[in-house]
Amino acid sequence: MAVVGGGVIGLAIAWRAGQRGLRVVVLERGEPGAGTSRVAAGMLAPVSEASLTEQALLGLGLRSAGLYPGFVEELARAGADPGYLACGTLAVARDRDEAEALERELEARRGLGLSVERLRSSQARALEPSLAPAVRLALWAAGDHAIDPRRLTAALARAARASGVDLRVGVEVAGLEATGGAVCGVQLSDGELLPAEQVVIAAGVWAGAIEGIPEALRVPLHPVKGQIVRLHDPAGPGLLTRVLRMGTGYIVPRGDGRYVLGATMEERGFDTTVTAGAVYELLRDAGELIPGVSELVIDELSAGLRPSTPDNAPAIGPASLPGLHWAVGHHRNGILLAPVTAELVIAGLTGEPPPDHAAQFAPQRFARTRVGVEA
Repeated sequence: MAVVGGGVIGLAIAWRAGQRGLRVVVLERGEPGAGTSRVAAGMLAPVSEASLTEQALLGLGLRSAGLYPGFVEELARAGADPGYLACGTLAVARDRDEAEALERELEARRGLGLSVERLRSSQARALEPSLAPAVRLALWAAGDHAIDPRRLTAALARAARASGVDLRVGVEVAGLEATGGAVCGVQLSDGELLPAEQVVIAAGVWAGAIEGIPEALRVPLHPVKGQIVRLHDPAGPGLLTRVLRMGTGYIVPRGDGRYVLGATMEERGFDTTVTAGAVYELLRDAGELIPGVSELVIDELSAGLRPSTPDNAPAIGPASLPGLHWAVGHHRNGILLAPVTAELVIAGLTGEPPPDHAAQFAPQRFARTRVGVEA
């Protein structure tokens, strides 16, 4: 089988497939994890981040978060530290409007049976002394954790190779090949035809550039730009020990004095430029809540492209073309959903009965009929 895309999603699938004894080749046009995975902050926060209007996606996120401890333990046994941090998430409000919004979030989450605690300003500052006095209210989700996607990618690549996966870098897939109504391989950009009875498309937002996929079977994807700032504290760790969520932004500690501050949500196509205005707003908002942010050293400014579908939920599983499998469209949740995505895709690859929650994320929900196009 061939996996197109060597980000966190593609590598997780390949690793699990290799463990099951499947012969796997991963085809990555750059270096493993050099695309969207490299830019991601790595919040594993289904309770505090997921939209409560998308309960199916919330359930998928909760399941994946539950898989993570065992997932990272296996990776650690394979000889690499994936940078997992069981830190919890603190969502804070700066003014009355934000406090009212948090109260609504609290009520909705408790209604769904989610574990979240309401904290007064003094209680929040007792947990995080660096918080500004302006904090009005906070919600504490102890079960939301974080991981370093760059270390996770490196750990997955190492574990995948150890399980027998052929990880090929600098290889670009031009198109899907099919014959007799079933997948037979992929065409590489240099003209090579790589035979494969099963092909998993895990190329993120760039999946749309792969030719040979029947239009009626394509998953509609569009990029959502996110600008992000990476910083470190010369004094070492301690400024912030928990993930801090503020409005639409966040600060993620790495546990060693490094921090990730993000992220914008922009509909700008495939633009990955970094703008002064976006960086200014991120630093301004963070500084209002954690004044010490102004003393941090900026290490990196970057922008990534989240792969999004029309309903903001991923497409995971087999297509109606035998041999074609999808693992795309994870939007803001690619790192969080890596373990459960691998679980669902492996079920499709091996012909096992799909879990009950799989149908809600099946690629067929986007199937469309066009004149002259065969599904």
